[in-house]
Amino acid sequence: MQELIIDSLLAVIAAMAAGLLVWGRAENSNMTKKQKKMLGRILAATALLLILQLVPGTVFSPLDALVPGLGYWVRLALYLADYLIIGYDILVKALKGIKNRQIFDESFLMAIATAGAIALALYERSGDYTEAIAVMLFYQIGEWFQSYAVGKSRRNISELMDIRPDYANIERDGKLERVDPDEAGIGSIIVVQPGEKVPIDGTVVEGTSTLNTAALTGESLPRDIKVGEEIISGCINMTGVLKIRTTREFGESTVSRILDLVENASSRKSRSEDFISKFARIYTPAVCAAALALALLPPLVRILGMGLDGQWEQWVYRALTFLVISCPCALVISIPLSFFAGIGGASREGVLVKGSNYLETLSQTRIVMFDKTGTLTQGVFEVNGIHHNEMENARLIEYAALVESSSSHPISKSLQRAYGKEIDRSRVTDVQEISGNGVIARVDGTEVAAGNDKLMERLGIRYINCHSAGTIIHMAVAGKYAGHIVISDIVKPHAKEAIASLKASGIHRTVMLTGDRKKAADPVGAALGIDEVFSELLPAGKVEKVEEVMERKPVKAKLAFVGDGINDAPVLRRADIGIAMGAMGSDAAIEAADVVLMDDDPMKISKAIRISRKCLRIVYENIVFAIGVKLICLILGAFGIANMWLAIFADVGVMIIAVLNAIRALFVKKL
Repeated sequence: MQELIIDSLLAVIAAMAAGLLVWGRAENSNMTKKQKKMLGRILAATALLLILQLVPGTVFSPLDALVPGLGYWVRLALYLADYLIIGYDILVKALKGIKNRQIFDESFLMAIATAGAIALALYERSGDYTEAIAVMLFYQIGEWFQSYAVGKSRRNISELMDIRPDYANIERDGKLERVDPDEAGIGSIIVVQPGEKVPIDGTVVEGTSTLNTAALTGESLPRDIKVGEEIISGCINMTGVLKIRTTREFGESTVSRILDLVENASSRKSRSEDFISKFARIYTPAVCAAALALALLPPLVRILGMGLDGQWEQWVYRALTFLVISCPCALVISIPLSFFAGIGGASREGVLVKGSNYLETLSQTRIVMFDKTGTLTQGVFEVNGIHHNEMENARLIEYAALVESSSSHPISKSLQRAYGKEIDRSRVTDVQEISGNGVIARVDGTEVAAGNDKLMERLGIRYINCHSAGTIIHMAVAGKYAGHIVISDIVKPHAKEAIASLKASGIHRTVMLTGDRKKAADPVGAALGIDEVFSELLPAGKVEKVEEVMERKPVKAKLAFVGDGINDAPVLRRADIGIAMGAMGSDAAIEAADVVLMDDDPMKISKAIRISRKCLRIVYENIVFAIGVKLICLILGAFGIANMWLAIFADVGVMIIAVLNAIRALFVKKL
């Protein structure tokens, strides 16, 4: 039976090695030098082991005629050479660990178990060293698969995040000169040609084009860009030539911030990863002590208590098997890999998570609080209605745009956009700006007043109240009321769907916090389906509201705040999890946040939560699966039911399954 098991497992090793050889040729360009070298060692060690097994021991007998016992030692030397080919790096790691007083790791366990198996074979003079070599082979094959899987996920992410520009084009003396992006300071004019990456954030000063923003936002739909619009680094220019005036240095641009976030994400560990680290520090010494007890106590009890043979070989063998089974590599490898894959999958969808601890917190979110302007709304004021007008709409807008043309206020800009024509300032004279009221001026010689109800009262003009949400601009022309214009912030296209999606994802409560007047805030909240709205709040008031809600929420329920402005930075830091709008959000908000949405789409919030929950589900699956199988195998090994072959086969199998399961966290497109 034993020989049948050994032959079967050798056949498995041979089949795996052959499979790796074929796969290695196909994947040659995708492997690192280290992975290629390891694959070569696996194939060489497998080939030598099979030759030694197939060649009968009598082949070495003629050597005994030269020197007695020489055949035995040559055969032993070949087995030891095979063992060192496949396991020398594990032995070196184990020795370094002992030297650095970090003894109890998987390398130490593998070294002790396999070296012990060889020592037993030498003691018994059985000549059977196959077990130790095969154990190391199985382990190294598992390590190779793990290395390849991790490398594959890293390559996927690095390919996705391959947005760092290599150069910037600066026009000098009529010629384009390539310079390092760091050399282009704020205010420089750079040229981006079709097919090139935008190297630095800025404003388009010449040209129109279409941008591919997939690497930043996960959105495959191209985006049109024209003169006067903001453009962020990392996009790919697809059609026209663009001239851009830089508004940030390269180190502070969007592409640099993204890469910094992704590169540093793994430094912030989650509670699950901390648990595994602490578990390994306690677990490994414990199993080493248990293995030592298993090797010594039963034989001593038999000798002292019954005067029988201690059967040392049997119990030492069980202890070595126990050590092999106990290797915690499946947990140590798969848990960080799950989080890494989850962060990578999120980044592919335009959601940057600054660390695995934030991914874990995000999965427990049950309350989401929002800023309004720039988060649920576009932060762009537009003319949303014209009421009670006594003249054509276009004429009223023309008067309003001209009379407000000297102001840089967002309301003035929205009126000018609605007018849509070039402003002829020569038509406007006698401009009087009355603080807190509005503007009075002459347009083509006719007196025009534009402002709030206080201005109308000041001029003694009867006006009609408006019940619409937004800023109301009352107009008077030639001393008579001409109607009013409603200007309001526009709700983002997917904002209502985003709230519904959050509730479908298990969010119990949605809240909006805003500094806007109640009259403007309540209709927005009602239209979006938000549970509660708190208006007219200063930044400190937002923090107070968040703290108030956090005090009343269940302990395990986490609170997320979503914002975009400088004034949101304090509350982003105070919440359990801060989520910032990354495309147009302020630097302070992005710095303070734990999660950044690269395309400012609120739909990505529920997507991020679903990604985090999938990742945590995979983490828990791996923990339960790995620990469960370990415990079963440890019990079987202690009772002598599982031998070392089956132990390492089960251990490596668990590791490979856990690693492949962890890689699932990378695939989040359909969530």
